[in-house]
Amino acid sequence: MKVLSRFGLIVSLVFCVMGLLAGCAPKQESGQCVAASISVWHWMTDREPAFKELAKRYEQKTGVKVNFELYAPSDAYTQKVRAAAQGANLPDIFGILGEKRDFASFVKAGFIMDLTGQMGNGPSSWKERFFAKALAVNEFTPGNAYGVTPGIYGVPIDITTIQMLYNKDLFKQMGLDPEKPPATFEEFLNIGKKIKEAGLQGMVGGWGELWMMDCLANNYAFNIMGKDKVIATIKGEVPYTDPDWIKVFDLFRQMQESGVLYQGVVTMVNKTAEQLFANGKAVFAFNGSWCVNVYKGMNPDLKYAALLPPKASDKYPMAIWGGAGSSFMVNAKSRTREEAVKFLQWLTEKEQQAFLSNATFNLPANKDALKDIPTILAQFADDMDATTHPSTWGISEFPTVIEAIDKKLQSIVIGESTPEQVAKEVQEIKARELAKKRPNR
Repeated sequence: MKVLSRFGLIVSLVFCVMGLLAGCAPKQESGQCVAASISVWHWMTDREPAFKELAKRYEQKTGVKVNFELYAPSDAYTQKVRAAAQGANLPDIFGILGEKRDFASFVKAGFIMDLTGQMGNGPSSWKERFFAKALAVNEFTPGNAYGVTPGIYGVPIDITTIQMLYNKDLFKQMGLDPEKPPATFEEFLNIGKKIKEAGLQGMVGGWGELWMMDCLANNYAFNIMGKDKVIATIKGEVPYTDPDWIKVFDLFRQMQESGVLYQGVVTMVNKTAEQLFANGKAVFAFNGSWCVNVYKGMNPDLKYAALLPPKASDKYPMAIWGGAGSSFMVNAKSRTREEAVKFLQWLTEKEQQAFLSNATFNLPANKDALKDIPTILAQFADDMDATTHPSTWGISEFPTVIEAIDKKLQSIVIGESTPEQVAKEVQEIKARELAKKRPNR
């Protein structure tokens, strides 16, 4: 018996040594081999200290070490991930920055694990923790335009909404009620006169980065013509010369002429826009919920509030971009992918989500963690039902068309083009792209 016992001990030790060599270590309470470490790549500079603290807590709880590696800015991170994919050396957990087609390409290449089974269904499932629209950003539905097998391929760790903000002190300075922001586009434009009279500047935003201008244009497209017509335009069934699109483009002319825009906003990067608004140099801003943490660092005494972009039409509800702010994916080729899943399940529990939210002032993806967040964050969270995002539409506009719209909107703001000219030029580019997709006859 002693011989057998010793033999069994030796076998156990051999397997654990083999496990260590394979990236495993014995879990103290069960004696089973689990991952000794999990590697996570991310780009979120503001969350790095909180991630480190959570990694420490997870190791204390499970014995599994989690190594968060920061690569910033986001462009450098994206290049790092793409290079790692080509070299087949992606980490256990990582995120994808880019459009839905980029996400799809990683899934189809076998780099991202399908988490549908792990998410489950029902009241106590992992899936049930999240806002539905946060999960939708990470999901490919049946019949999607990317040819991806339907499923959930990512885990949201926070959510975001992109809205307008206004400076309450500057509202008072202009004789406006700081608790009554504009609800309609006409009311918004009328404030332009007061901005000029007070010698102030209007709305700032990262319009020099183009995508934020595209975001606002999409908001108003949904408000003026509805989602179905926007999708029909992307499919090529409705032209950009349609009167509703010209109405959308004309809103940018009206904003410029009324005085509600900051002079030079078309070339402004978002970091500059955030500095100007935080320092009381702009009445309005167009920014995402991540700004709460940014403004807190720049000016803790800033008095401001969030509002939906004032509606230009009563025909359809206003829609804003939002959903998952940041998401993590599990490397399908990782030998420790099951442990990676366990870590993400722990990371998205209420306690860890509340800690992340309080430490970084980002909105938690876990619905139950919203109860004790600051008032300004709650204002962003209250409008989750109004959110949409191109990554959830099942189809994407041609990148050349998106770029053309954004650049042409800039030309409207600086007075170089009319809305009608922009509509015609954008549609010409759209027609060329559609022609490339048609089979040769």
